[in-house]
Amino acid sequence: MIRFSLACDHDHDFEGWFRNNDDFETQKKRGLVECPACGSHKVEKALMAPAVSTGRKKQKIALAMNAEQQAAMAQLKALSEKLRENADYVGDKFAEEARKIHFGETDARGIYGEATAEEARGLVEDGVEFLPIPVFPDDRN
Repeated sequence: MIRFSLACDHDHDFEGWFRNNDDFETQKKRGLVECPACGSHKVEKALMAPAVSTGRKKQKIALAMNAEQQAAMAQLKALSEKLRENADYVGDKFAEEARKIHFGETDARGIYGEATAEEARGLVEDGVEFLPIPVFPDDRN
């Protein structure tokens, strides 16, 4: 995951986490990147300093958030877990299965898995609706 410093056309600064730069660009083109302060979709990456490892033990990200942000993150994580509980995991066959469902080749059902940026672009071009599910630090342990 990559953290980008972002800014909207109303000069609100905020951060966003993306799998990679292509993921950011795809979500931006689909109108999924939005300023949390004003709701503007005119968002650009801002200049940011590179992360430098100091060898010191890092604290959890949640400690850097205020109570409102912690509550929002908890809600987002709960939603992510609920989405996964009510869907079939298809692994790296996500794009293939999503197309089969979209074109009526198999029964409609909730699915989740992984897709490359190229596969995601192809799904968008084919008109397949999907939404990235956030990956949280605890999900990778």
